Amino acid sequence: MDFHEIRFPANLSFGSVGGPVRHTDVVALANGFEERNTPWAHSRRRYDAGMAMRNLDDVEALIAFFEARRGQMYGFRWKDWADYKSCNASAGPLFDDVVIGTGDGSQTDFQLTRLYESGGHTYSRPIAKPVAGTVLVGLDGVPQQDGTDFTVDVTTGVVTFVTPPGNGQSVTAGFEFDVPVRFDTDRINISMASFQAGEAPDVPVIEVRV
Repeated sequence: MDFHEIRFPANLSFGSVGGPVRHTDVVALANGFEERNTPWAHSRRRYDAGMAMRNLDDVEALIAFFEARRGQMYGFRWKDWADYKSCNASAGPLFDDVVIGTGDGSQTDFQLTRLYESGGHTYSRPIAKPVAGTVLVGLDGVPQQDGTDFTVDVTTGVVTFVTPPGNGQSVTAGFEFDVPVRFDTDRINISMASFQAGEAPDVPVIEVRV
């Protein structure tokens, strides 16, 4: 996939509008009941980058970023200010935030995941773009040393142990992460008269599978 490992300026994504989107097929039956199904295992996030533009410098930065990505051609990282950590928004990541696997004595690679829980139900979201320097890892409640006990590929979200975790050992992690996205348009229309009057440009951004 064509992807640039660069983050959209975080100060420009702050104030943007967007979030997760699900795809559900709903069929209404003759008896009034419904059948619901989804072809998506994971949600796909959408944002509007234009909503965060505050001044002409922001617009110039947006245009430069858009041109460098060749519009929809190249993906990039996006900080979702509403959801960018493995823990609660008011806390900092800890090495035991999320269980990402269980050792079997031979497996060395484990994919980072973000866990969502509500009403006894859970959803595990694969994380492919962790933020460098933020990934903490533990084994059975014991923190591990980055570079000595494990390494993490920040382009895929895969944690690799030097020595395979033992059979039954709980593998945990905590981290910050970005969303892999691309522009969902090949054009940006900006009217300076409208912008100065408070009307933000429409700049759709959509999550990509990586």
